[in-house]
Amino acid sequence: MWTDEQPRTRWVDPAVFRFRRPDLRLGAREQRPDRADLVAGDRIAVRHTVRTSTAEYTLLLNAPEWLGRRGTGEALRDAVAELRAIDLTYGPNRPESLVSRLRRGEISPESYPPLTDLVDRCAAMRAATDGWFDAWAVPGGFDPGGLLGGWAVERAAARLRDAGIHDYAVLTGADLVVRGNAGHGGPWRVALHHPTDRGRGPLLLEMTAGAVGTSGVTGRQGHVVDPHTGEPAGQLVAATVVGPDLAVADAYATALYAAGAAGLAWFRPGSDYRVLFAAHR
Repeated sequence: MWTDEQPRTRWVDPAVFRFRRPDLRLGAREQRPDRADLVAGDRIAVRHTVRTSTAEYTLLLNAPEWLGRRGTGEALRDAVAELRAIDLTYGPNRPESLVSRLRRGEISPESYPPLTDLVDRCAAMRAATDGWFDAWAVPGGFDPGGLLGGWAVERAAARLRDAGIHDYAVLTGADLVVRGNAGHGGPWRVALHHPTDRGRGPLLLEMTAGAVGTSGVTGRQGHVVDPHTGEPAGQLVAATVVGPDLAVADAYATALYAAGAAGLAWFRPGSDYRVLFAAHR
């Protein structure tokens, strides 16, 4: 049984990747999985892309053979249903979503346990970022958009694990979550391209557990405001953070995008979260 949920990320010398194709690319002009290698051992490989009203998600699964194709398909459908349900139920742009109803005062955060979790996470990230991530300081009232996408991916990934799939990657935009091994049997090989300098070689990672969250030109450009002034954030063009949980990494990236260099103080030595890119204008 899979028990280690701690992030395991290793920075790799580019020479190591010389004869190994990355499994995943982020920040390139086309953010996509590379062509899959042969699947190692007794695995069932599945690749599926789903689009909701706000995002596109790609799920790569390396399911154990004992689960069977029917069981793997059911797990995939369950994860996709979770992504669609969150889009319908929590989308701030949907008038009848729980977030919109919460804004209008029709319900309280305690009305639905997942909503309570979402609000609590936003409050925790507001404290962790000295108020630079503030879901309450946006036009229209409470808007968890800075971490909602990551929260949705983590909940979908939990569905996969509950079904017995512990080797997977889920990508959306310039964000990803990975667990376990890629199809070739080793850690997921991730190439992260610099958000502005196309001539610079990518940062290369090997990951068996963890997440990468991005805010800016390769993520959700134009959606970040300075919570202290209400004006669009303008110090950085992109911020990328790696850590155990995508909702938290997304929120940190959003806050760092707004705060600029001052936000680097949040990432102390030994922290579970680290900055990969903080590209200035």
